[in-house]
Amino acid sequence: MDRYAAAGDEAADRARQQERHYQLLSALQSLVKELPSSFQQRLSYTTLSDLALALLDGTVFEIVQGLLEIQHLTEKSLYNQRLRLQNEHRVLRQTLRQKHLEAQQSCRPHNLPVLQAAQQRELEELTLQMNLLELIRKLQQRGCQVGKAAL
Repeated sequence: MDRYAAAGDEAADRARQQERHYQLLSALQSLVKELPSSFQQRLSYTTLSDLALALLDGTVFEIVQGLLEIQHLTEKSLYNQRLRLQNEHRVLRQTLRQKHLEAQQSCRPHNLPVLQAAQQRELEELTLQMNLLELIRKLQQRGCQVGKAAL
């Protein structure tokens, strides 16, 4: 009798798993309909069915959730790093301005043009560095947008 009960439980489990497979497959098919037709053509019924089977045990969902958490922590860390660098830059600029002002005030009039030219070059170097950092930031944002579009 136990053998029959175990067989019945296995059959019920298979039926639940089959029903879950159909639900996942149906959800995937609905999502695929929202994609551009060029992508829809690449995703056959067999591919979607195989994907639904891979999703059945929940491991993929756990992996994706873990990756999302890692991404959020990374983004938060990068944001905090960016804020810290911006504050450091602001302080450096204020310090540089103060240094330039003090140097100009203590400079003899005949040396002032030379000092101002040197200070101008120094400012142009700080500005160039900040423009490069801004360019890198924009490239990173564009890379993130491309990555999100690929999903």
